Amino acid sequence: MSDQVRQLEPKAVWNHFADLNAVPRPSKKEERVRQFMVDFGKELGLIVMEDAIGNVIIKKPATAGMEDRKSVILQSHLDMVHQKNNDTTFDFDRQGIEMLVDGNKVTANGTTLGADNGMGVAAIMALLSSDSIAHPAIEALFTIDEETGMTGAKELDQNILSSSILLNLDTEEDDEIDIGCAGGIDVTGVKMYEMTDPGTDFLTKKITVKGLKGGHSGMDIHKGLGNANKIATRLMDAMKNNGQLHVQEFNGGSLRNAIPREASSVVRFRESELHSIHDAYNRCKNAIEKEYKGIEPKLHISIEDAQAGSVLSAADTTGFIHMMLGIPNSVYRWSPDFEDLVEASNNLARVTLKDGNLEVACLTRSSVESVKDDLKGTVRGVMELNGVEVTFSGDYPGWEPKPDSAVLKIAKAKYTELFKDEPRVVACHAGLECGILGERYPGLDMISFGPNIRGAHSPDENVEIESVQKFWKLLQEILKEIPKA
Repeated sequence: MSDQVRQLEPKAVWNHFADLNAVPRPSKKEERVRQFMVDFGKELGLIVMEDAIGNVIIKKPATAGMEDRKSVILQSHLDMVHQKNNDTTFDFDRQGIEMLVDGNKVTANGTTLGADNGMGVAAIMALLSSDSIAHPAIEALFTIDEETGMTGAKELDQNILSSSILLNLDTEEDDEIDIGCAGGIDVTGVKMYEMTDPGTDFLTKKITVKGLKGGHSGMDIHKGLGNANKIATRLMDAMKNNGQLHVQEFNGGSLRNAIPREASSVVRFRESELHSIHDAYNRCKNAIEKEYKGIEPKLHISIEDAQAGSVLSAADTTGFIHMMLGIPNSVYRWSPDFEDLVEASNNLARVTLKDGNLEVACLTRSSVESVKDDLKGTVRGVMELNGVEVTFSGDYPGWEPKPDSAVLKIAKAKYTELFKDEPRVVACHAGLECGILGERYPGLDMISFGPNIRGAHSPDENVEIESVQKFWKLLQEILKEIPKA
């Protein structure tokens, strides 16, 4: 499958992308891809270093005539989000990504593609391996664990880099230059319920929600996409309001940074109330399908018989459902300073309830620290009202926009010259590493840009072929215009 990809232009970028995608690279398990990058740099005869946390740094001297220019950090992350369709058999720990050329885009066979951030990594590799592209001295920084904690950026050695300019290649709109991003924090709630047996006159049913698009919990959070955890809860609430309902199990979502595509709930209710509860389920199901018809055409909701087990009490069931309904999800606040920018959001990402053990995982984002504190407090408050113990972890800062950036002026001018149009200068709601890197190396002049990537963090992920060509051309031209030191 990768043979087709290797024939695409620019071949240098696509071939490195194919090589990279042959290496399994899940977050927190980057040993193989780190070794791949170390071997790559050493084969080129370049300076290769690893810091204590596992980031890989490859340094390349300036090309002839560019020795007097400022050196530049080119930065991308090595790990990728692992998501697959329910009916796809794939082992991310052992298999390379199966890529497909589909018209004007490259996608994967039922899994995430890894264009986030593999296209950035591949572009840097193409520059490092080239003997014909003009550039100043390069410090290529390949960070680890960006997707599940930004550990690499947080623990980056503060003495390993010397450049004052950083180009982050991890955004997903080819007509945008990013100069700011949201910070984030993981919110986790746990509780142990006492389970009970409701009796023999209870039916057991499993509600399944699947077929949703999912997507990036930052970049796609404003699109009105369905959250499977929320939809499953609405169905349970409708049923509870028309009979005595008990929750037995719940299993929804996967990663914090992915909008949940699937969820299931096992519930029990009195056989004598089957008619009223089933009618309530159908009314709610029909309403939800109507609401999401335009944006979630593959949404599938079903109910079937399931194996009986112990359940939450009626009171605990009500508390659990009300908590799930109350946890904020999607956009919390739009920015008053940047048009069409989500300032704060929460993703109700992963919920599991089995044998009485509840765990709720959210990712709370905001470009304003005080608003992030407000939102995480709101999420905590809803959980604690249900007796759930809440902890915070993985806190990382946002990246404050600097519209007067010198490298931004270069990028804007080159974009306009190349494409006869002005780029959009934006701040994004995704969690880029720039805010953290700016704390590790104060004074860095930073921008972020990349090709068009759609459906990141979902099996629908794809990257536009012509957009990669555009991104590659802009990157080369910016490097040629880096000023003298």
